[in-house]
Amino acid sequence: ENVQILYKHLWFPKDEPPCNTIQCKQRNSGCLISKLAPFKNLYIKYTHVTVKAGTQIENIEEDFRDGLKLMLLLEVISGERLAKPERGKMRVHKISNVNKALDFIASKGVKLVSIGAEEIVDGNAKMTLGMIWTIILRFAIQDISVEETSAKEGLLLWCQRKTAPYKNVNIQNFHISWKDGLGFCALIHRHRPELIDYGKLRKDDPMTNLNTAFDVAEKYLDIPKMLDAEDIVGTARPDEKAIMTYVSSFYHAFSGAQKAETAANRICKVLAVNQENEQLMEDYEKLASDLLEWIRRTIPWLENRMPENTMQAMQQKLEDFRDYRRLHKPPKVQEKCQLEINFNTLQTKLRLSNRPAFMPSEGKMVSDINNAWGNLEGAEKGYEEWLLNEIRRLERLDHLAEKFRQKAAIHEAWTEGKEDMLQKRDYETASLSEIKALLKKHEAFESDLAAHQDRVEQIAAIAQELNELDYYDSPSVNARCQRICDQWDALGALTQKRSEALQRTEKLLETIDQLYLEFAKRAAPFNNWMEGAMEDLQDTFIVHTIEEIQGLSTAHEQFKATLPEADKERLAILGIHNEIAKIVQTYHVNIAGTNPYTTINPQEINAKWDKVRQLVPQRDQALIEEHARQQNNERLRRQFANQANVIGPWIQTKMEEIGRISIEMHGTLEDQLTHLRQYEKSIVNYKPKIDQLEGDHQLIQEALIFDNKHTNYTMEHIRVGWEQLLTTIARTINEIENQILTRDAKGISQEQLNEFRASFNHFDRKRTGIMDPEDFKTCLISMGYNLGENEFSRIMSIVDPNRMGLVTFQAFIDFMSRETADTDTADQVMASFKVLAGDKNYILADELRRELPPDQAEYCIARMAPYTGPDGVPGALDYMSFSTALYGESDL
Repeated sequence: ENVQILYKHLWFPKDEPPCNTIQCKQRNSGCLISKLAPFKNLYIKYTHVTVKAGTQIENIEEDFRDGLKLMLLLEVISGERLAKPERGKMRVHKISNVNKALDFIASKGVKLVSIGAEEIVDGNAKMTLGMIWTIILRFAIQDISVEETSAKEGLLLWCQRKTAPYKNVNIQNFHISWKDGLGFCALIHRHRPELIDYGKLRKDDPMTNLNTAFDVAEKYLDIPKMLDAEDIVGTARPDEKAIMTYVSSFYHAFSGAQKAETAANRICKVLAVNQENEQLMEDYEKLASDLLEWIRRTIPWLENRMPENTMQAMQQKLEDFRDYRRLHKPPKVQEKCQLEINFNTLQTKLRLSNRPAFMPSEGKMVSDINNAWGNLEGAEKGYEEWLLNEIRRLERLDHLAEKFRQKAAIHEAWTEGKEDMLQKRDYETASLSEIKALLKKHEAFESDLAAHQDRVEQIAAIAQELNELDYYDSPSVNARCQRICDQWDALGALTQKRSEALQRTEKLLETIDQLYLEFAKRAAPFNNWMEGAMEDLQDTFIVHTIEEIQGLSTAHEQFKATLPEADKERLAILGIHNEIAKIVQTYHVNIAGTNPYTTINPQEINAKWDKVRQLVPQRDQALIEEHARQQNNERLRRQFANQANVIGPWIQTKMEEIGRISIEMHGTLEDQLTHLRQYEKSIVNYKPKIDQLEGDHQLIQEALIFDNKHTNYTMEHIRVGWEQLLTTIARTINEIENQILTRDAKGISQEQLNEFRASFNHFDRKRTGIMDPEDFKTCLISMGYNLGENEFSRIMSIVDPNRMGLVTFQAFIDFMSRETADTDTADQVMASFKVLAGDKNYILADELRRELPPDQAEYCIARMAPYTGPDGVPGALDYMSFSTALYGESDL
């Protein structure tokens, strides 16, 4: 219809004055026939050459009036038989023949505007010439097509491509671009370089160039000389239709070469896709192997729960784990995400190019990698908690071990010499007073011994706890504890034995110094109290909260409140000693100089009392420092919690927003992709806050803070959420990119994509962006599919080749568009190879190297099997099996 409308305006402009003469010699601008005179000569030559076979066409108006030559022209140019013509000479017979010709033209989809059989029979020049141009357009030009363009645009594009390598040739139209004749010569030289010496042609000699091209075309290419060089050179703007008609003859003359070029281009395209897919497969295999090998090496390290014996070694393990989570694992998370993206992109490209789905090597499927990754995270889970528990345990063990050593040292110092004292037989030669003194001394010792019972029990309890906590130096602790217990039993036995001996002798002894006894009785517990106080004041403590240190401070204040009463007791004891000294001095009592009932003397009491008074302020300072440290720890807890309570909900909100974006339809896919990339950028820009939180977390761990009541978020929660957020946005962007790739490859409009998305969202009941098989089946039924079990299983094998039990939106789009998609097939590739082979059932290596680029020609030669048919020649290659293998299971 467009061609006919154009024809109507070209041949019947409204402002042209009518002309009734058929042979018009005028050349003024007011006569249409005078304008048509050059075209009439072209059409006479064209129809004359086309019809040939002894039929002469000399006059356009007269020779077609009876319709016979017109029908003959249509039969020759179309290659089809028309109805049998009428042989009568009457006007009705002529009109009948012309109508048969016009009906045939109309049957080819051409609408004739204002052309009737009566005008042709009457010899109307305008109508006759218009009809001839319509025939030329339909049968000589309209079938020309290059890359799905219109006939005129396709012919122009063909000329531009063929003449592109030639200097001084710039084809932009079908009029002035051809005036210098170089365009015609370039077309001939491109296809038949032996016919024209193009290097000797000059742009400033158009007459020679045009005549050379016309003569060579007529002589060697069987293209009639339809144009005159003088008319083209002498006209400011040569007629476009005349040039187009003549150039179309070149196109048809060289159509065989054009088909070979088209076939070569198709093969190049198919091979390029196959080469690219093979490279993607190799990249996937390598990346998967590297990732699996890293996981294989890492899991045993994470599963190793062998504790170390020292705090330093365990803290080094914690530092190693922190480096693993911050430095080593994040790149592997990105590699895993990129691996899944590459796999999805490869599968999409394979589907779009009508290739079978890619099946990785055994053990390298995406599911295998996910399983291995799950094993890695399973081994990782609890590892840090185990490290912290071990550090707590070692800290507790170190404290208990130090406490054990202190108490053991104090006890061993106390027991030193006690066995020798208990084994003395001094009572045998002592006087009565001395015996009584020995007896009282022994009673005081028994009191002291009973006071030390608690310390021995504490030592045994600490040793037991160290054993239960699996202290690494338990054997030496047990040995020392055993020695203390054995010694304590021996002391008990010796004490009992000496007590019995003294009691036997007691009857002989009556005098006893009550004052010494009272001093000993009061000094011993006071001395024990002071030793206990000194031990408590020097005892190390471990606290983790403000409340715990406040409790210790309160207990310490309570202890200081007892010091005045203790001082009174000290003065009372010293008063007893002073009374003894006064009595000795007054009554000149002969004594050995020391209290026979106790080894404690006033100097020792005063020294220990001074030591207690000295340790009190030191304890105050230690509690103040620990209180400040706990305040700093509380500040660190609040600092971490304030950030974590913001970042945690922020990550959750972003995850929900990405979920909504992935199922909503706003704008084109490019708009959605731009929005998502901006969204991804805003997320990546949030990374400094994550790093800041990591720094606060490191400070907390270095301060050995193990709990935080101000937040429910741990650093591991934040890390996992952040990694999931980055992975989710990357996957969502990849899904949009694959949708764009599918849309461009399949020719899907934005409205169709929106309809697909609306249908998908309607049946995605869980709003997860994924349909399960039942939802997908319901969707297909709603769209008019009559599904049996076998048919639905076939469709599921297409949309879910990995049998994951789900249908993604990308797979849904692929399925909806694949039925109407224009994709390459094995038959098309096979037909293209047959064109290159010259219709042979095999092809030679030289033919491939001549028609294809070097790398793709060698690719085919290396992979084609030798041809074994009966018509084969040496070196023949089987392109049929090669074409089939490109679209099926093979080792290519």
